Amino acid sequence: MAEEKKKAAAKKPAAKKAAAPKAEKKEAAAKPAKSGKKLKITQIGSKIGRVKKQEATLIGLGLNKRHRSRVLEDTPEVRGMIEVVRHLVTVEEAA
Repeated sequence: MAEEKKKAAAKKPAAKKAAAPKAEKKEAAAKPAKSGKKLKITQIGSKIGRVKKQEATLIGLGLNKRHRSRVLEDTPEVRGMIEVVRHLVTVEEAA
Protein backbone atom coordinates (compact mmCIF):
# COMPACT_ATOMS: atom_id res chain seq x y z
CA MET A 1 0.00 0.00 0.00
CA ALA A 2 2.80 2.42 0.88
CA GLU A 3 4.56 1.64 -2.42
CA GLU A 4 1.45 2.60 -4.39
CA LYS A 5 1.27 5.97 -2.63
CA LYS A 6 4.95 6.65 -3.42
CA LYS A 7 4.40 5.82 -7.09
CA ALA A 8 1.29 7.99 -7.24
CA ALA A 9 3.15 10.87 -5.60
CA ALA A 10 5.99 10.53 -8.11
CA LYS A 11 3.60 10.71 -11.06
CA LYS A 12 1.99 14.02 -10.04
CA PRO A 13 2.51 16.70 -12.64
CA ALA A 14 5.02 19.37 -11.70
CA ALA A 15 3.69 22.77 -10.75
CA LYS A 16 3.75 25.22 -13.64
CA LYS A 17 6.14 28.12 -13.36
CA ALA A 18 4.78 31.62 -13.68
CA ALA A 19 5.58 33.15 -17.04
CA ALA A 20 8.04 36.02 -16.99
CA PRO A 21 6.53 39.36 -17.99
CA LYS A 22 7.20 40.28 -21.58
CA ALA A 23 9.29 43.31 -22.33
CA GLU A 24 7.15 46.08 -23.71
CA LYS A 25 9.66 47.31 -26.26
CA LYS A 26 13.17 46.32 -27.12
CA GLU A 27 15.69 48.93 -26.16
CA ALA A 28 17.77 50.65 -28.80
CA ALA A 29 20.92 49.41 -27.00
CA ALA A 30 19.98 45.82 -27.84
CA LYS A 31 21.06 46.31 -31.46
CA PRO A 32 24.63 47.31 -32.20
CA ALA A 33 25.04 50.62 -33.93
CA LYS A 34 26.06 50.35 -37.57
CA SER A 35 29.50 51.74 -38.22
CA GLY A 36 28.89 52.44 -41.89
CA LYS A 37 32.17 50.80 -42.88
CA LYS A 38 32.22 48.22 -45.62
CA LEU A 39 34.56 45.26 -46.11
CA LYS A 40 35.40 43.59 -49.41
CA ILE A 41 35.86 39.87 -48.80
CA THR A 42 37.37 37.73 -51.57
CA GLN A 43 37.56 33.95 -51.43
CA ILE A 44 41.07 32.76 -52.32
CA GLY A 45 40.93 29.15 -51.12
CA SER A 46 38.72 26.24 -52.06
CA LYS A 47 36.14 24.82 -49.67
CA ILE A 48 36.88 21.29 -50.90
CA GLY A 49 38.14 19.13 -48.07
CA ARG A 50 37.21 21.65 -45.36
CA VAL A 51 35.12 20.92 -42.31
CA LYS A 52 31.38 21.57 -42.61
CA LYS A 53 31.57 24.61 -40.31
CA GLN A 54 33.97 26.37 -42.66
CA GLU A 55 31.91 25.51 -45.74
CA ALA A 56 28.78 26.85 -44.03
CA THR A 57 30.61 30.02 -43.00
CA LEU A 58 31.68 30.71 -46.59
CA ILE A 59 28.09 30.27 -47.73
CA GLY A 60 26.96 32.58 -44.91
CA LEU A 61 29.36 35.21 -46.20
CA GLY A 62 27.88 34.81 -49.68
CA LEU A 63 30.93 33.10 -51.17
CA ASN A 64 30.87 29.80 -53.03
CA LYS A 65 33.70 29.83 -55.58
CA ARG A 66 37.29 31.04 -55.59
CA HIS A 67 38.02 34.62 -56.67
CA ARG A 68 34.49 35.81 -55.96
CA SER A 69 34.02 38.88 -53.81
CA ARG A 70 31.32 40.34 -51.62
CA VAL A 71 31.04 43.75 -50.03
CA LEU A 72 29.56 43.43 -46.54
CA GLU A 73 29.00 45.79 -43.65
CA ASP A 74 31.67 45.72 -40.95
CA THR A 75 29.84 44.19 -37.98
CA PRO A 76 31.03 41.94 -35.15
CA GLU A 77 29.09 39.04 -36.68
CA VAL A 78 30.84 39.38 -40.04
CA ARG A 79 34.22 39.80 -38.32
CA GLY A 80 33.61 36.55 -36.41
CA MET A 81 32.75 34.70 -39.61
CA ILE A 82 35.88 36.05 -41.28
CA GLU A 83 37.95 34.80 -38.36
CA VAL A 84 36.64 31.25 -38.88
CA VAL A 85 37.78 31.19 -42.53
CA ARG A 86 40.66 33.69 -42.39
CA HIS A 87 42.92 31.27 -44.27
CA LEU A 88 40.44 31.06 -47.18
CA VAL A 89 39.67 34.75 -47.69
CA THR A 90 41.30 38.14 -48.05
CA VAL A 91 39.75 41.21 -46.48
CA GLU A 92 40.15 44.85 -47.45
CA GLU A 93 38.18 48.00 -46.79
CA ALA A 94 35.72 48.82 -49.53
CA ALA A 95 35.58 52.30 -50.98
